[in-house]
Amino acid sequence: MFELRHLQVFREVARLGSLSQAAESLAYTQPAVSQQMAALERRAGMPLLDRTTRGVRLTEAGHALLRHAEAILAEQTLAERELEAIAGLRGGSVRMASFPTAGAALVPAVVSLFSARYPDVELSVLEAEPEESVPMLRAGELEVAIVAARNKPDGFGALYEGIELRHLLDEPRYALLPPGHRLTRRKRVRLNDLAEEVWIELGRSPIRHGRVYLAPGGDSEREPSVAFRSDDFNVVQGMVAAGAGIAVVPELALANLRADITIRNLGSSAPMRTVAAAALAGMHRSPATVALLELLSDVAERHLATRPGTKQGDQPALR
Repeated sequence: MFELRHLQVFREVARLGSLSQAAESLAYTQPAVSQQMAALERRAGMPLLDRTTRGVRLTEAGHALLRHAEAILAEQTLAERELEAIAGLRGGSVRMASFPTAGAALVPAVVSLFSARYPDVELSVLEAEPEESVPMLRAGELEVAIVAARNKPDGFGALYEGIELRHLLDEPRYALLPPGHRLTRRKRVRLNDLAEEVWIELGRSPIRHGRVYLAPGGDSEREPSVAFRSDDFNVVQGMVAAGAGIAVVPELALANLRADITIRNLGSSAPMRTVAAAALAGMHRSPATVALLELLSDVAERHLATRPGTKQGDQPALR
């Protein structure tokens, strides 16, 4: 019903008790102030000012409107400050989800750097697989999700329609071997070498979704013989260490690795996994969201630059 500029002029007139002084304070002409007050009174449908030879004073309606005008203009100021803070990364919030292994390997560095650079921006992180986090992006419950899929042309399928993906890294596969396993003597291990092994499967690994075949080609194709499965990587490691079987896991799962199991890189014999940052396509992104996406790329580059070296063949150096 009321325009903010009219309320601003009205507040100044009420504060100074004079149209001419209000005009001088606002750098307006007195006729301009008079016109705006007349327009406000027409909107109100009743007089707001009593004009006297000594200036102006508020009517009962004017006093009532002034109380609300003060509140409205205060909210406007707060809104402007909050938007300025968000634009300058001095406020606001951003929500991110990550699948577990990226949550262990990449997210801690992202959170630490983001919090140090933008301490006034609230960053919240939850753990979720892509099947959960991508619908949350579409529902507006997240701004960013770290997702993964098999590294092939159709790896990111229909689930990602309308989603913009920013490539972060490609992940190799590693075999986890129990102490004293026959393959620990080899410097190089390939997927076919594991054809007769009992597997401990990381339950949410794309290996399960993508069906890795052992001994590929001809009639010899076969799926892994999976005896146990767990969504918890610590459980998988524990079972391998106990000699219950071997495991094949992506690189990011090696962030918290036990010292009593042997690791061998499977190289190109196992399919790679692509890790990406996902955001809803075609939508405005807040400065905090843009900053988070850039920081994810930076952290992924650092991870690639500091990938563990090797010793004893393909086994990553343990720290």
